[in-house]
Amino acid sequence: MDVRHINPEGLHRSPAFSQAVVVEQPTKTIYIGGQNGVGADGEVVGPTVGEQTVQALRNLATILESEGASLANIVHWSIAVVDGHTFDEGAAAFQQVWNPADPPPAITVHVVAGLGPGFLVEIDAIAAV
Repeated sequence: MDVRHINPEGLHRSPAFSQAVVVEQPTKTIYIGGQNGVGADGEVVGPTVGEQTVQALRNLATILESEGASLANIVHWSIAVVDGHTFDEGAAAFQQVWNPADPPPAITVHVVAGLGPGFLVEIDAIAAV
């Protein structure tokens, strides 16, 4: 599999994200629907963006592991945060689980009017294995 994280000259470089990720075929691609801070019991895990982000990342990891992959295989995250909440805690949670030796994925963050009841964050992802 050939996955290249690109940050072309003339664009901002960040240790937190890549500007784009190129995946050469053939490879298995996993498209993961939006994951919230919901435990296996279906209940929201906590009232903060940080707590919910940690659980959403655990959910993503569980899905990936079921396919023989890991968070390091993610090439793109899309993160939605409810308006009025900062994503600082969520970014800190991301830094706790992401191995800094791995190139960071492309990331999009959206501020949204609302999500489901009690949800403050939702993360979907694309992984290339």
